[in-house]
Amino acid sequence: MATIAGVLKARSLIVNFLEIPATPDPTYNRMQGYTSMTTSKNAKEYSRQYVDEETERTDVTGFSPSIEFGFDRFAGNPTQDYLAEIIDNELTGTAATVNILSADLSLDPSEEDNAFIRPYAVISNSEGDSFDAYTYSGSFASKGPKTWGKATVAADGLTTTWTPTVTP
Repeated sequence: MATIAGVLKARSLIVNFLEIPATPDPTYNRMQGYTSMTTSKNAKEYSRQYVDEETERTDVTGFSPSIEFGFDRFAGNPTQDYLAEIIDNELTGTAATVNILSADLSLDPSEEDNAFIRPYAVISNSEGDSFDAYTYSGSFASKGPKTWGKATVAADGLTTTWTPTVTP
């Protein structure tokens, strides 16, 4: 049996940080206590079949990424406190928009871009559906493009700084 080339990347090396608005500078806090954080690319397709061909053709014309989330509610957790405020108060529009920074901790930010940030709308789905812990679930729906850059995670792993890549 052939072995697979490369090293298996652990899910725990891809870490999300939620931007918490603050004056003068926002903070990026690690999203801890989440039971799910699954990204769907939601490719937009253009399909057609030409009359002189027997098969259909499909092209990808865009993407509408989303992240399905679920978390056990921990009081005092800054990212959960922020999201619970949005969900509990049924905020809408820009008040229900968050920025999520996704960092690949296996990459060295001094050598290459290791993260991107993207705005998302908070789409609440449910809360309180467990007897073991109070839970929230929903999705983050993309509201714009990715911005690539470098994330430098603090020694305690709970926050990060963000430097967007400047393209010429």
